[in-house]
Amino acid sequence: MRYIVDDIDDTVDFYTRHLGFEVVMKPGPGFAMLRRGGLRLLVNTPAGGGGAGQRMPSGELPRPGGWNRFQVQLEDLDAVVAALREEGVTFRGALIEGRGGRQALAEDPSGNLVELFEAYTP
Repeated sequence: MRYIVDDIDDTVDFYTRHLGFEVVMKPGPGFAMLRRGGLRLLVNTPAGGGGAGQRMPSGELPRPGGWNRFQVQLEDLDAVVAALREEGVTFRGALIEGRGGRQALAEDPSGNLVELFEAYTP
């Protein structure tokens, strides 16, 4: 999974402090590789070096945001959301209830989404 982000240091801090990721590598100011279990998250800044941050032939730079996301499954969504809100983490919308469980959409420092999910237990 790759996200385009505004600031590598802010992003690394967010994912390691709040969501339990570890830093695999951070070789320069425009790139880092993080891991949580089997998920590898690559983060790049626009024009920060490497292929993912380069301009498109049209001149457009990659940018953060959108609605794509990955899911982190939790046991107590309410407690995690409350703790993240106390730390100043922004959420997009309210808690959502569906057939399989409940979710909240946390925004990383660049506005990329992380779906926090609690499955219903029978």
